[in-house]
Amino acid sequence: MPPVARLGSGIPLVARGRELRRLRAALEQASAGAAGAILLAGDAGVGKTRMVDELTAMAVAEGALVLTGRCLDAGETGLPYLPFAEALAQLGGDELAAVQARPALGRLLPALAMPADRNPSRDTPAPHLMLASRRAEQDVGQLQLFDAVHGLLSELAGPHCVLLVIEDLHWADDSTRYLLSFLLARLRSQRLLVVATYRTDDLHRRHPLRPLLTELVRLAAVERIDLEPFGKADSQAFVAALADDRMPQDIRAEVAERSEGNAFFAEELLAAYTACDDGAIPSALADLLLARTERLSPVAQRVVRVASVWGRRLRHERLRAVAELDDTVLDEALREAVQLHVLQVEDGADVYLFRHALVREAVYGDLLPGERVRLHASYARYLAGRLESGDSGRGTAAALAHHSMESNDLPQALSASVRAAAEADKLGAPAESLKHLEQALKLWDAVAPGSRPGDVTELMLLRRASWSAGTAGQPERAVAYARSAVELVDPVADPEQAAERWRRLAQALSPLDGDLSQELEAVDRAWDLVRDRPASHARAWVLAVRAGVLRYVGGRQDEARQCAEDAVRDARAVNAGGAEADALATLGLLDAHAGDLDRAQAHLTQAVERAVQVDVPTAELRARYYLGLAKYDLGEVLESTRVFDEGVARAREFGLTWSSFGLELRILQVISKYAAGDWDGSEAAGEPPGLRVSNTVAARMAAAAVYVTVGRGRFAEAERLITELRTEWHRDVQIVLFAGGCGAELASWRGRPAQAVERMQDALEWSGRVGGTWSLAGIRLVALGISAHADLAARAATRRDAETQAASIAEGDRLAEHARATAKHGRTFTARLGPEGRAWLVKVEAEVTRLHGASDPEAWREAVEAFGYGAVYEQAQCRWRLGEALLSAERRDEAVEQLRLADEVAERLGAVPLRDAVAALAKRARITLRPGAVEEPEQRDVVDLFTPRERGVLRLVALGRTNKQVGEELYISEKTVSVHLSRIMAKLGATRRAEAVAIAYERNLLDHP
Repeated sequence: MPPVARLGSGIPLVARGRELRRLRAALEQASAGAAGAILLAGDAGVGKTRMVDELTAMAVAEGALVLTGRCLDAGETGLPYLPFAEALAQLGGDELAAVQARPALGRLLPALAMPADRNPSRDTPAPHLMLASRRAEQDVGQLQLFDAVHGLLSELAGPHCVLLVIEDLHWADDSTRYLLSFLLARLRSQRLLVVATYRTDDLHRRHPLRPLLTELVRLAAVERIDLEPFGKADSQAFVAALADDRMPQDIRAEVAERSEGNAFFAEELLAAYTACDDGAIPSALADLLLARTERLSPVAQRVVRVASVWGRRLRHERLRAVAELDDTVLDEALREAVQLHVLQVEDGADVYLFRHALVREAVYGDLLPGERVRLHASYARYLAGRLESGDSGRGTAAALAHHSMESNDLPQALSASVRAAAEADKLGAPAESLKHLEQALKLWDAVAPGSRPGDVTELMLLRRASWSAGTAGQPERAVAYARSAVELVDPVADPEQAAERWRRLAQALSPLDGDLSQELEAVDRAWDLVRDRPASHARAWVLAVRAGVLRYVGGRQDEARQCAEDAVRDARAVNAGGAEADALATLGLLDAHAGDLDRAQAHLTQAVERAVQVDVPTAELRARYYLGLAKYDLGEVLESTRVFDEGVARAREFGLTWSSFGLELRILQVISKYAAGDWDGSEAAGEPPGLRVSNTVAARMAAAAVYVTVGRGRFAEAERLITELRTEWHRDVQIVLFAGGCGAELASWRGRPAQAVERMQDALEWSGRVGGTWSLAGIRLVALGISAHADLAARAATRRDAETQAASIAEGDRLAEHARATAKHGRTFTARLGPEGRAWLVKVEAEVTRLHGASDPEAWREAVEAFGYGAVYEQAQCRWRLGEALLSAERRDEAVEQLRLADEVAERLGAVPLRDAVAALAKRARITLRPGAVEEPEQRDVVDLFTPRERGVLRLVALGRTNKQVGEELYISEKTVSVHLSRIMAKLGATRRAEAVAIAYERNLLDHP
């Protein structure tokens, strides 16, 4: 019989030695400073909780801090962040200082929030008034809370290891899943281990946890452990260890067989057999689970049924209030349920919980329809009383909405849904807020007008739903709700309110990359309603937004300027500071487009100052974004980086890190740091928000971050991201331009010029369809395409394929003409080609010389000088090509200087592909890149596709050896040589031996003999 380990609970743990070793190893690695995560998966009852208990015991024995939280099955809406709130609520003593130092955690842990005199939210209106009073610029972003939780756990993990356990992840709400993804994506060197359990048999095809798991298992720090049911021998061992010694052997064998390897089923079967005088065993699990409850007295059965309606865990006070039993009777019934292992008492808490979730589900499923409705109604009355008394805890409104819906009390469900949405909003959980708002909107027509909340209107719900959808990264739904809001307003009775709704629709359409005509139509409808009215806040904002929209319409720049000036005038007349700041920023953009850069920066600076004065963060962030963009477009890379850094910091202060312009600032912070050579800073700024890549925000951030991923040679990671992002191109043209260009560069570094051309052409065609081939992005894509065609032409020349060579040269020349035309007629922020655009155009001309076979050193020297405005990496790449051209022109000393400068930058940035390419060129030319230093072995792992044996075969084939001669020299058979050659040609995409050798030389995979 296999050895049996016992947990603290006394339940045997059989055949889990391998999984326990993996858990222990993960804990040891975390203790040593290598953070990790374990996704512990298995069917209900397979033993996940027992494994977690064992790991917890290990962690406690080694002095670790253990925090445990559980997800709750509370209907479709769920309770936002419940497991994290439960886990962090266990902190005490000195750890509370770390909590109170992060005000955002007050939304999770109200009891530990900052004192009222220090709490910036002390003036927040009551939850049921939040929808009416809250402004967009005051909204606290979800990511502020995420950052606070991440920072707290990292700080706690300083003095000792932290084990964070999240149980029953299959019941997690959207916000909990997003927060977990956020944390796992940032596991680095913290002494932190995160363990999350979930039921695999609950994950149906459309379960929301499925896509998250697919994403999480790709992270390097995440490991999944699947707990499989016991095999036959292990099941017998488990039953033998669990059963009483007096139990007959045939009964043990029957239990082991019928449990089918599920520990919980086996345990329940044994308990059922022990309780049955006739020895009968229930024929189905539901019967088995209910058989235990049916052994309870009628009072105890009623208590268990009442408890099942709430959920798996229930506080004593709630159960007492709803069960309506004398305390003595209730205590006796609970004691009976605990003794018969239907319920158990949670350690250190006045909480009862079902011994297993399946027990609760079976009991709840066995309730009669009328009984179920009545019990839900009882809980609803209890919760409503708690809300009225003001003694309600976190999640009370959401629970009231759920029980009211289940008890068919639609008016109360509507009111509670509105309050639950406001509560989720305060917690920074827009996805949950949107669910509650959508439920309220569904109920609106079903509830009589007199029974609706008096301080809420359908228009208010639609407006808030639009905002929550946009904040949750669902711009399409934001637009849909904004359109519905427009339809509800009577433009004759209330023209300014109608204008406000049309204006908000235009703003909701703005983040969507698509037809500008819809945005223009919406703002024109708003303008028609207030055109002839006196100055007002509504009119000033309509003018400001209209100016911003008209700026993008060709031939209407003068009209846009007039709108902006009128907006400033109206705003100053009625003291609408936000609209004034927004219009001043638009004037700055129009100045820049007209070439008046000094005036542009003055207007943008005024916009920032005015927005700060009137405390309108959204207008301030917009002005900071365009001020930094102006400096970047002028080639002032370091100065633009400073502006973007300040803007991102301000967005973080406001809790608007992931708002529209908070996101834009973050993206340009990533790009500017990449250009300036601060790649570590770029990667830190480019970390996605922990949302799935199909979220627009996450997709755009991932696209910007791919630059450094490719540049540093993390090819597998970059390939995966670029492939995933290809399915997201429809979301934003920026994703197309960033990911398409990076995909072409990645293919070139991997020695796949044909794929680089394909990706470049794909991105150009796609962006061209939506008008996205702006000067800079279009010219960069073309330069990458010409470079790839040059590689194809050189490869064709090596193979003496004149037709392919001519076709590549012709296509490269066509692309060059496209770049010249783009430079002449294209549009940039300043309506002229700035330093970056001119540099890429110079590089295009240099690549053309390489395309025609004689790379011109002077053309490449001009490219090096052109990128001298601050584009560190691009300049280093041009130095590499310049060194190559100088060597071909037999100007060795000059080539040495350029290659050493390129190598220095590549080494500092960690640009492995460039460093390897420079090193390979230097090695062929017998150049020492670092005089006086010991040269490191050539790093071939990035571009070397061959095993040592394949490399040996290829070297001999390159020397002209036949397969037989190769076999004789390497002491292998001729057939084995043929197999190795087949693999080599498959890896290189070659069809002949000579072609494979030529390709290997071209890609620097083989030294020339």
